Amino acid sequence: MGVGMVLDMAVSMFPDRTAVGSRDGGMTYAELAAAAAGGASVIREERVGHVVFVGVNGPALPVVTFAAALAGVPVAPLNYRLADDQLRDLIGQLASPIVVCDPAYRARLSACGVPVTETDEFVRRARTAPARDLPEVGDDETAVVLFTSGTTSAPKGVLLRHGNLVSYLIRTVEFGSAAEDDAALVSTPPYHIAGMGAVLSNVYSGRRMVHLPDFTPQGWLDLVRTEGVTSAMVVPTMLARVTDHLDGTPAGTPALRSLAYGGSRMPLPVLERALAAFPDTGFVNAYGLTETSSTIAVLGPDEHREALADPALRPRLASVGRLVPGVEGQIRDEEDRVLPDGEVGLLWVRGGQVSGEYLKEGSMLDDGGWFSTRDLARFEDDYLYIGGRADDTIIRGGENIAPAEIEDVIAAREDIGEVSVVGRPDDEWGERIVAVVAPRGGARIDPEELRTWCRERLRGSRTPDEVVVVDELPKTPTGKVLRRELVAGLTPA
Repeated sequence: MGVGMVLDMAVSMFPDRTAVGSRDGGMTYAELAAAAAGGASVIREERVGHVVFVGVNGPALPVVTFAAALAGVPVAPLNYRLADDQLRDLIGQLASPIVVCDPAYRARLSACGVPVTETDEFVRRARTAPARDLPEVGDDETAVVLFTSGTTSAPKGVLLRHGNLVSYLIRTVEFGSAAEDDAALVSTPPYHIAGMGAVLSNVYSGRRMVHLPDFTPQGWLDLVRTEGVTSAMVVPTMLARVTDHLDGTPAGTPALRSLAYGGSRMPLPVLERALAAFPDTGFVNAYGLTETSSTIAVLGPDEHREALADPALRPRLASVGRLVPGVEGQIRDEEDRVLPDGEVGLLWVRGGQVSGEYLKEGSMLDDGGWFSTRDLARFEDDYLYIGGRADDTIIRGGENIAPAEIEDVIAAREDIGEVSVVGRPDDEWGERIVAVVAPRGGARIDPEELRTWCRERLRGSRTPDEVVVVDELPKTPTGKVLRRELVAGLTPA
């Protein structure tokens, strides 16, 4: 069953229900299906190999996504914030592309030497195109190409096949489970796996999608309130900005039943403030990677509230929950030996939704079908705890140090808004530990006082050798810290 069948199933069950847009005047499921079929005909006429989407969240995204799926052509959403040469490089990696973009990016993309169509024009043509016979699309065909964020290395194109995405849906989402008045606020960008996952999972469940193209805390809250949003997905940076904006007052979002977060580590102080600000909302920690077609582990609403209320369970708030059905996990050491519960190693995962396949490198699955996430992790009582990227490990004096352990300690301070711990080359120790911090609420940070504070709570070898205070950390639009830029920006020791 290809991704296009997801829309076919939805329209057969609730054709007149609003699929995209406001409660009044949005696009129904029948209208979305008709536009997707027409868009597929347009794509087939163009005889292209990839449909590149460069634009913000909005009604055009589901039309383009399902049109490409029905046409049997991969869709490749790109980060519109990239520099022109970066966009040209990524487009150049795709065979026979056509670009569908928002008007704001037309001039920039015209120099790429490939056909460019604006989103409004594509949707107009899709809605008026005659119906044509469309191909059978197999599970093994590529549905989506997503480029990784490139926080520690150059972006890589991840291939997600129809079978991977359908496996993710049927294992984690109940078909047709949304009520007619349910609405999901989509604020994660299209080029992030959460953005693409939102298109597919909300259509599969029958939920209306409301889009927020440009995130601001007040804009997010206003849309949740005015559109009666019942579920939303945010990255930790967004949630931190919302809770800071509320400044201890209740959110006042009675319709919001579910608030999922993921994409990067969630600082515990931010989560605790958010749980207090949204007392009637169920929180969901959704952990996954681009290579796993989105979520592979979930910490659910009841687990959040139970851990908040019971000091003995409080450490579970630092976990990403338990693996979803259909996904297996192992913790292995550097010699590929499987480790027992409680020991830290590399997380390997296996399942139908796991792709582990790249545009240039091919499949990275081992002989048993396992994929290395490159995340350091451990299992305790079936709960998965992520300790950061293996690539981020600092080797100081021959000792492997996970930055996340130090970051969690520093983030607990009320005067710290953001923190990232990185390694800097050092002739004596191999690497020095550098804590880069951004103050919260205009606080003044004394680097030596912070180092002393850390020494009282961490082993001496894990105390930062340096503390660097900055206004803010360099991040991707989805809140991941750009460690390469952070290290490059440090002055020589």
